[in-house]
Amino acid sequence: MKKPGLDRRTILKSGAALGAASLLPAPMVMAQAPIKVAGVHASPVENAWNSRLHVAMLEAAERGEIEYVFSEGIAGTDYARAMREFAEQGAQVIVGEAYAVEREARQVAGDYPETRFVMGSSGKPQGDNFGTFGTWNHEAAYLCGMLAGKMSQSGVFGAVGAIPIPEVNMLINGFRQGVDAVRPDAKHLINFIGTFFDPPKAREAGLAQIDSGADILFGERIGTADAAKERGIKAVGSLTDYSERYPETVFSNAIWNFGPILGAALADRAAGKSSGEDYTRFGLMKEGGNDISFVASMVPEDAIAPMEEVRAAIKAGEFEVDINFDEPA
Repeated sequence: MKKPGLDRRTILKSGAALGAASLLPAPMVMAQAPIKVAGVHASPVENAWNSRLHVAMLEAAERGEIEYVFSEGIAGTDYARAMREFAEQGAQVIVGEAYAVEREARQVAGDYPETRFVMGSSGKPQGDNFGTFGTWNHEAAYLCGMLAGKMSQSGVFGAVGAIPIPEVNMLINGFRQGVDAVRPDAKHLINFIGTFFDPPKAREAGLAQIDSGADILFGERIGTADAAKERGIKAVGSLTDYSERYPETVFSNAIWNFGPILGAALADRAAGKSSGEDYTRFGLMKEGGNDISFVASMVPEDAIAPMEEVRAAIKAGEFEVDINFDEPA
């Protein structure tokens, strides 16, 4: 795939092509004029994580809340430069990911105090203009694990992740906890591919896990479901909905919705409040930030009711999925 580097593309295309509808719209932000928002995507916007940011911003633009431009496929060595270029061009809010460039991204924010930055990060907010968020769809992953635990014949479950950063660890651990809740004797195989976007490498990792006995794969990375499809087993998707892309393979997805996080950050700006906040909490299920999607016809009927009971309890604040940032072994 061609990576356009620092090319700018406007929003005159539908986000539907990404196959990821938001769970809930971002809160309406009342403003006299659309806020100028720039997205700086380290991976192509087809990448699951980036697609969730991209779709939320496309939808906000369609509602007239923002004007949205973006760059994608930005290498770490160019990332700070892309941020600076958008700030120089008048972007009022810059959305992106600081995971691999924490120091550089914060330096840019310090140089542009009038620009607000809302960045995926494992660190804390900084000053009044550098807000952070984590990817907390671990609750949905837990529910997917509950279904998977009832479907496996071998009792061996594979999971393919990007890099063992806290958010990725928490997600895989959430899935494992859900499996273990209904399948205490489960065996788990974990592999990290060392990058956020390499579908062929994720596929190879998935195939290796299948060769080791796994009959259900949890795909934190794009490409994992390709291995499951190739070998005729089932898979769980993450972040976005893969069911249509893999209709006989993916039976459930741990959906993450960036809309509530974006909405909260825009609302703070509109109210004149600091955006040096941790917006992660808006990704919780009770905020509409994550949820499970599943294909009922592919799941044993007796697995659905217990899962739905826990799902309702999570939304009501009566059940909490443990947050475990430790690297899964």
